Amino acid sequence: MVSPSLRTTRRGVLGLSTAAMIGATLRSAGAAPDGELRVAAHVSLAPTWFDPAETPGIITPFMLLYAMHDAVLKAMPGDPMAPSLAESCTMSADGLSYALSLRKGVKFHDGEPLTAEDVRFSLERYRGAAAKSLKERVAGVDIHDPHRLTIRLKDAWPDFLTFYAGASGAGWIVPKKYVEKVGDEGFKKAPVGAGPYKFVSFTPGVELVCEAFEGYWRKKPAIKRLVFKVIPDESTRLAALQRGEVDIAYSIRGELADELLRTPGLAIKPALGSAPFWLYFPEQWDPQSPWHDRRVRQAAGLALDLKTMNEALTLGHSRLTGSIFPENFEFYWQPPAPLYDPAGARTLLAEAGHGRGFDAGDYYCDVAYANIGEVALNNLREVGIRVKLRPLERAAFFKAYSEKKLKNIVQGASGAFGNCATRAEAFVAKGGTYVYGSYPDIDALFAEQAVQMDRTKREAVLKRLQQLVHEKAIYAPIWQLAFISGVGPRVDQSGFGLIKGFVYTAPYEDLTLKGKA
Repeated sequence: MVSPSLRTTRRGVLGLSTAAMIGATLRSAGAAPDGELRVAAHVSLAPTWFDPAETPGIITPFMLLYAMHDAVLKAMPGDPMAPSLAESCTMSADGLSYALSLRKGVKFHDGEPLTAEDVRFSLERYRGAAAKSLKERVAGVDIHDPHRLTIRLKDAWPDFLTFYAGASGAGWIVPKKYVEKVGDEGFKKAPVGAGPYKFVSFTPGVELVCEAFEGYWRKKPAIKRLVFKVIPDESTRLAALQRGEVDIAYSIRGELADELLRTPGLAIKPALGSAPFWLYFPEQWDPQSPWHDRRVRQAAGLALDLKTMNEALTLGHSRLTGSIFPENFEFYWQPPAPLYDPAGARTLLAEAGHGRGFDAGDYYCDVAYANIGEVALNNLREVGIRVKLRPLERAAFFKAYSEKKLKNIVQGASGAFGNCATRAEAFVAKGGTYVYGSYPDIDALFAEQAVQMDRTKREAVLKRLQQLVHEKAIYAPIWQLAFISGVGPRVDQSGFGLIKGFVYTAPYEDLTLKGKA
């Protein structure tokens, strides 16, 4: 989503946000950081998430990036594109360049100053989900002095900042000298950033430990240590929270969420992020596949009892939007409300030549959301679509998804920042990170909107694109997830809900423990 302040200053300067100015005035004046906050993570933490250059178009890495790293611009409380390492960003009158003025005095955790060279290096090094768009459209980076640089574009691109500072990790800055010294693999083993917390240690499958960086420019963190405990099992996470072994437990659902509500001293935090879930049919472009017939894909959508699933798993907090695009994103088009019609699903299957149903193979999903898959699998079987659940660890799942190795049915999701164009680039348009095939009319619309500088005309094109995604049944949408977490009695400011559309706790420098503020 593009910041309203950004839209009104397209030919001017994106100045200091209120949050940034307040933070700057609070810098390092208070007491030393104290105490320890323990967070129970719902997924196995992957070192690839320690490196901004490898962000794969999902929100999970930002759970860690907000702690260890910082960005030129980033989503913050009250501003989806707040100036951070850059004090200002000025777009030229012709839209072909962006001049950045960096904040002076900022240092990385190793004591090295952050300069324009690091900003250029981080952009050129980026190889994550939006790398193709950035490399195709960025002409070069000119450095004027250690704190001023200009990013030049080949053509006017209305979404440059959305891709650079929102939907990717390209604007999250790493130290050039250190990366060149230790290499990419060495960096993931011992990352150095410019964020509010510095890396201490990582034990795979156990925990990540970070310690407050007292020289952080915005605000000295109040809490001394952050410990991300890896606890993939949901009931074990809740038990750890109940026993006081952790202070925050991510992703508590269904009956366990009810138990959380009933536990004295614990608080429930349902956060509606920007993460629609869906079923994807990667073989729909294969004429020999049952999924090639749109009626079969539509039948899968009609088979899903989303209302019951929502009430059972997220206590009714998730939004049944019928879209793979977040309803809070700029340029969103609202499709018709999803229907649960198993009889209609069977009719469509019969019309497509599958009156007795068919064996649909594997149903791939992120193991953290296998419970959604279990419900969906039963719904599909009830109408004759027989599948086998194949859950994978999150990093492995998205790696296989992006490398086009998954077949049959893929239960996908993304909570990444951006707008409807960035989401289409990754999941709909030809060449996208998670796109196994595309349709020429949709590709033409995507290309048209990418160079359209008139916002009203561009909105119309993007809404037509979303309408075609719906009409072609490329996906069977599930919901826009309400991410439910639990908070223990020691926590004062948990950070949940401070950044709009972000389901994890942040900014970390704003978190406090009771009696420790």
